[in-house]
Amino acid sequence: MRVLLSTIGSRGDVQPVAALALRLREIGHEARLCAPPDFREWIEGLGIDFVPLGPEVRPATKPDSEVRRLGATPEGRKQLMEGTVATQFETLLPAADGCDVVLGWSALQLAAPSVAEKLGIRHVYAVFCPNQLPSGQHAPAPVPAWEQPTGVDNRTLWELESQRWNEQWRPAVNSNREKIGLPPVEDVLSHMNSPRPWLAADPAIGPWPEPSDLDVVQTGAWLMKDTRPLPDELARFLDAGEPPVFFGFGSTGTAGLEVAQTMLESARALGRRAVISSGWSDLELAAGAEDAIVIGEANFQGLFPRVAAAVHHGGSGTTTVTSISGTPHVIVPHRYDQFYWAQRVEELGIGAEHRGTEPTVASLTAALDRVLRPEVAANAKAVAATMASDGVEIAADLLVNG
Repeated sequence: MRVLLSTIGSRGDVQPVAALALRLREIGHEARLCAPPDFREWIEGLGIDFVPLGPEVRPATKPDSEVRRLGATPEGRKQLMEGTVATQFETLLPAADGCDVVLGWSALQLAAPSVAEKLGIRHVYAVFCPNQLPSGQHAPAPVPAWEQPTGVDNRTLWELESQRWNEQWRPAVNSNREKIGLPPVEDVLSHMNSPRPWLAADPAIGPWPEPSDLDVVQTGAWLMKDTRPLPDELARFLDAGEPPVFFGFGSTGTAGLEVAQTMLESARALGRRAVISSGWSDLELAAGAEDAIVIGEANFQGLFPRVAAAVHHGGSGTTTVTSISGTPHVIVPHRYDQFYWAQRVEELGIGAEHRGTEPTVASLTAALDRVLRPEVAANAKAVAATMASDGVEIAADLLVNG
């Protein structure tokens, strides 16, 4: 079997489908991965057939990026949307040639179902968070440019979500469908969903709510097993004292010496050391801080069991690895599914949500103080014991055997 996997976004959007590609290869099948060009070297280094999709995404996270400039005006947003959809159609159609199935991963997989339809092959739509799929039991993931009305039920919010998707994306989707000889679609969200969408989240932390109008297949999270040793400097730092607090905001674009110093001071206020992940924000500290270390890309599966708590942005991958490590969370959500995960860790008693996207020393210290307690650590370990790590194996089997 030959499978085309398509995704856009940051490392957290790409790594799960890379894990699926590796599993497919392991069981004797072929996988090709369409993803932003930022990840070419890494993906090809894994031996996965790589097709670049769209522009690099890391520059778009910067405050002065061209994407943010265009996104500030209606005409600019229209230009971005038309370009995004056209690029997906132009890339995915030839990439899917000879494939048996197209899997579109996460949001904005606007061309994948049309490409599968054109080629007469199977289409699967997979997401990593329940609130990326319509349900009367939860609201859609918040989008910064779209205000959600208050005082209305979830079904009404999803109807509004559908209207907005149609206003924003339907003209470009239908224009590109016409170019390849396909009829127009009425509803973009319904079209993007496959008949049985997949939810790649662990049911212990992100269960699909029942009853449901959708026939959702919950596979569990798609984790890439990471056996790399920790960098020597980091290992020595961990060995030199009590478990520190981890801080990292992934690809959110929260940058600067001041942010990193806020992180360190909040740990110090509670007598803790700090491990700070520079992420895409290039966080850094002033020289001479012996109770902190700044790290680049590292094996979180090896690191998180050795920290007292993890302060992060609430990305699906980071939330899953923190949870399966039995480590308490402080989540500082910025956008999209991150608010869902922040709410869930609070509900489960394994972490706290930080209100507001710009933490201060006082606010971060208060949130950390709530989770650095024996009962939260015990809850985190109990939830971890119920989580599975075989989601990618389940997904690969479903692709191959239906």
